[in-house]
Amino acid sequence: MDKVDVAIIGAGPVGLTLLNLLAGSGLRLAVVEQQAAALLAQPAFDGREIALTHASRNWLEQAGIWSRLDQQAIWPLRKASVRDRHLPFALDVDNRGAHDSAPLGWLVSNWRIRKAAWEAAQAVTGWSLIDGVALQAVRREAAGWVLQLADGRRLQAQIVVAADSRFSATRRMLGVGARSHEHGTAMVVRNMHIERDHQQVAWEWFGQGHTRALLPLQPGVASAVVTLPLPRAKALMTLDEPAFADAVSGLFEHRWGRMRPCSSAHLYPMVTVYADRFAGPGFALAGDAAVGMHPVTAHGFNLGLRSAGALAGALRAAGVGAAADNALQRYAREHRLATAPLFAATGMVAGLFADTRWPARIARGGAMALAASMPPFRQLLRSHLTG
Repeated sequence: MDKVDVAIIGAGPVGLTLLNLLAGSGLRLAVVEQQAAALLAQPAFDGREIALTHASRNWLEQAGIWSRLDQQAIWPLRKASVRDRHLPFALDVDNRGAHDSAPLGWLVSNWRIRKAAWEAAQAVTGWSLIDGVALQAVRREAAGWVLQLADGRRLQAQIVVAADSRFSATRRMLGVGARSHEHGTAMVVRNMHIERDHQQVAWEWFGQGHTRALLPLQPGVASAVVTLPLPRAKALMTLDEPAFADAVSGLFEHRWGRMRPCSSAHLYPMVTVYADRFAGPGFALAGDAAVGMHPVTAHGFNLGLRSAGALAGALRAAGVGAAADNALQRYAREHRLATAPLFAATGMVAGLFADTRWPARIARGGAMALAASMPPFRQLLRSHLTG
């Protein structure tokens, strides 16, 4: 039975970022992943465009991932604009006043981040990959954990990190519950050619029973994100390209002219998750296994990178000795303080804007008007995005 100091379950962006941030720490590391290494090396396009904050860029730079991204496929975000139905005002946030004239953030394809994280991991020594196999069970022993793999192999680890997904099987095996909510909606994402200039502005528009977002990519191309009740989302996915173009152009009220698909379409049901605990004796949760956010505020990925950075710092400082459990608990407290308010606020926003009753429509219109008229509130949002 092989022995390691830290076993990371899941080779997604968070798991590999954690691995890369632990490079040179002297810890013996292993990553357990259900997918085969060939798929990790060449991830498929999945439609998701990630809005990265300045803090997230810093984590990716420290992990050696940012420099491996195709710099020609990183799209700067100049401004974000949030609107409700046909109200005549918007909540706009930009980065005016920044000393270095940096953008508000950057848009990068999820598959590109995954690929760059894998390539960065290949330069790390002192770790092993156990791929193409699922974790079947974990058992606590005096020396740490014994991980039983589906193919019969066993692995001993002093610390286990669950970084698999918001539906984390590892989290359940560790005995950690989670509050999970199925919203009854799904997000359909697809890159589209557009006729009018997006001006590097991310645009989110709440309508009656649906939400639309436009994420600016290369000139003339944007990611169209439509959130609909699940049956309507599934019906949209069945349309051929001309019918899909007509439907999405109509949902966006032709504000960008005729919109034509230039990628495959992908559907993601809306499920949010918040774990009851982020750490315990000899284990921790990171990424979506800890906090699975609603995408309405576009911060799930950024919080996942934050968890990887904070956890790497805790493990580097404490190692796997007697101080490890205290360090893991500090990580858990800090990450809960960083995520709980935003998770609660996001849930309120998602619920309020999904509610089609007239009191909710009046309340959200009033809230939008108040937020749009308060420069300190916009400055708070700007600071949150830019770090």
